[in-house]
Amino acid sequence: MDISKFKPVIIYTIYIAAKAESVWQALTSAEFSRQYFSGFAIAVDLKVGGAFIASAPDGSVHIQGDVVECDPPRKLIVTWNVNWPALVEKLGPTLVTWEIEPAGEAVKLTVQQSHDRDVSDDILSGGRAGWPAILSGLKSLLETGRAPAIKMQPPERMLAALKAMGVATPQ
Repeated sequence: MDISKFKPVIIYTIYIAAKAESVWQALTSAEFSRQYFSGFAIAVDLKVGGAFIASAPDGSVHIQGDVVECDPPRKLIVTWNVNWPALVEKLGPTLVTWEIEPAGEAVKLTVQQSHDRDVSDDILSGGRAGWPAILSGLKSLLETGRAPAIKMQPPERMLAALKAMGVATPQ
């Protein structure tokens, strides 16, 4: 995959009062991710070409992809493909990048969602709603030991746009 063709369309930066290794572990561990990512468990084979899987609380695979770049505890790039029929065929792959940088007594975590083609604002509304909730939960968990329960639902405008494209989504 030629990642040079992907353009960032969503970028969030957050500062977390934690060590880079703690942020890395939280991003790549099912134990941690379940606490801040609405019960989703992240499993990553931390090598280029390794599997990236996010399982829903019921155990079903919701997101799957491959590791494109892995530089612990600084950078992880994965393909991020939501497991909805015809989604990848209609929208192409999604690339997600996490970069962790020292920032005094904290770390700077930057998350980028990138695509290799134009994606409508209606479709992108899902990531624009989801990433702030996920990152807020991650920050709270690492700084206080507890993540808030944040209810996340796909935005109606995203679901309507997907339906118009012929992509079936869960009810």
